[in-house]
Amino acid sequence: MFASLCFAEKEQIWRVHDEVEAHELDRMVYAERQRTEPGPAGRPSNLKMAQAKDTQKTAEGSDPWEDEIVEIDSIYDPLEPMNRAFFQFNDKLYFWVLKPVATGYSAVVPEFGRVCIRNFFSNLVMPIRAISCLLQGKFEALGIVLVRFVVNSSAGFLGFQDVAKQALNFPIQDEDLGQVFAFYGIGPGFYLDLPFLGPYSIRDAVGWGGGLFINPFDYMVNFWPNVGIRAYDIVNKTSLRIGDYEAMKEAAIDPYVALRDAYYQYRLHLIEK
Repeated sequence: MFASLCFAEKEQIWRVHDEVEAHELDRMVYAERQRTEPGPAGRPSNLKMAQAKDTQKTAEGSDPWEDEIVEIDSIYDPLEPMNRAFFQFNDKLYFWVLKPVATGYSAVVPEFGRVCIRNFFSNLVMPIRAISCLLQGKFEALGIVLVRFVVNSSAGFLGFQDVAKQALNFPIQDEDLGQVFAFYGIGPGFYLDLPFLGPYSIRDAVGWGGGLFINPFDYMVNFWPNVGIRAYDIVNKTSLRIGDYEAMKEAAIDPYVALRDAYYQYRLHLIEK
C-alpha cells in the first residue's frame, strides 16, 4: 500500500489526469491565457478587465468586453505557500529526474510498445472504475467498463491492445471514488499540491486513498516489486506525454495557478459528465 503512495497511479505532477485528451489541455491553456495575458494594444489585460468589471460599465450599464472574458472557477487554496513549495519540488523532480529517464526510455522502446504497456496498466484498474460507476448508479458506464475488461483481457492479449475502443467504440470510463463523493454532495474542500503526487482536492485525495484498497494490484504484488512496477508505469506514461507539462508552463503567467485551475476544471468536467 505504501508503494502506491510513493508512486501514484495518477502521475499528476506533469499533467492533470491520466486520460486528459489534447483538446482538453488546449482548452484549459486557452482559458488560462485569456485570464492572465495582456490584451491587444489599447485594451486592458483580461485579468484587469475581470477585476474592473464592476467599475468599467458603459452608460447603458453593459460591459463592452463581457463576451471576451473567460470566467474560471477556482478551488479554495488556504495552504498556498506550502502548496507552492511542493509544486516547485514536483517541478524539479519532473525536469531533473522523470523527464530525462522517460526521454531515454522512449529512445529504446518504440511508441507502439509503450502504448501497449500503458493499456495493460490501465486495464488493471477496472475494479475502481466499476465500483465507482455502481455507486453513482451509472449502469451504462458500468456495462462499458465490464465489457472493456472482458474484451481487452481476452482479445486484447491481457489488455495490451484496446480492442474495445478500436472495434466496439467503447472508450475508457473515467470514474473514481472522488467522483462518487461529489455525486453524494461532498464538496472539494481545499486544494493540495502533494509531493510526488501533484494536485488534489481533499475530496479527491481521500477518494484516491480509498481506491488503493480496491485495487487488486496492491494485493497481488509484494512491496518492493510493487514500487518498481509502479515507477516503471509512471516512466512509461510520461514518455508518451513529454511536452504537455512544458506547454502549460510556457502558456501560463503563473504555472502554479495554471495547474491548480486546470486540475479543478478537469475534475469539474468529469463530475458533470
